[in-house]
Amino acid sequence: MRWNKGNGWAIVLIALGALILFGKLTPLLGHLMGYLIPILMIALGYYGVKRGNVMLGWIVLIIGILSLMGKLAWLIGPIIAIGLIIFGVSMLSNNRSRSGRY
Repeated sequence: MRWNKGNGWAIVLIALGALILFGKLTPLLGHLMGYLIPILMIALGYYGVKRGNVMLGWIVLIIGILSLMGKLAWLIGPIIAIGLIIFGVSMLSNNRSRSGRY
């Protein structure tokens, strides 16, 4: 078999289709596929933007980011809460250091 440019994409598409099908048939890997598909969409969108297909690339990239944010919503809330606590503590420590100078 000769190796053409199209063969690489064909193998990638076949592997992606097999992973999606395997993810739907296996309950344990279905959860992993829920994260893998948005990550692949982000990567393909970025690749599309870099290759010059800007409009379609941005659409795929934004859909991938939004779906990944939906999957990681359980993690985003606590991260925001921790960030707010750290920011508040740093503001308090700055106020104390400034008031001690006078």
